[in-house]
Amino acid sequence: MIVVDSSVWVDYFNGVETPASDRLDALLDLEPLAVGDIILTEVLQGFRHNRDYRTAKVFLTSLTVVDMLGYDLAIKAADNFHTLRKRGITVRKTADIIIATCCIEKKLSLLYSDRDFDVCCKHLGLRNALPDA
Repeated sequence: MIVVDSSVWVDYFNGVETPASDRLDALLDLEPLAVGDIILTEVLQGFRHNRDYRTAKVFLTSLTVVDMLGYDLAIKAADNFHTLRKRGITVRKTADIIIATCCIEKKLSLLYSDRDFDVCCKHLGLRNALPDA
């Protein structure tokens, strides 16, 4: 299963073509996709118009919604943040380290276009769902 990050959903809903949003478009009818609860919040809070919000909410909640935190994952996310910081790398957003940690621990690939996840792939074993990335 592939988790799709908010960075990709935002581009997709705004009609911005990127390698990741193009990959999402190609996967929609072919592959089981998931959205994390944190990602769901990030994406939905960005809609300004009620109609767009409702449409996106119906669509996104039709996907598998993954619970991304809880006690064990909270501790593991903090451990991962600390591991990266010891290497001189700071992930800019707490949500990103939570998302990466959840995907790593649950063995899920992540489709993203946010560069913070690149270091999680390199140093923590996050799997990028974008081929040839």
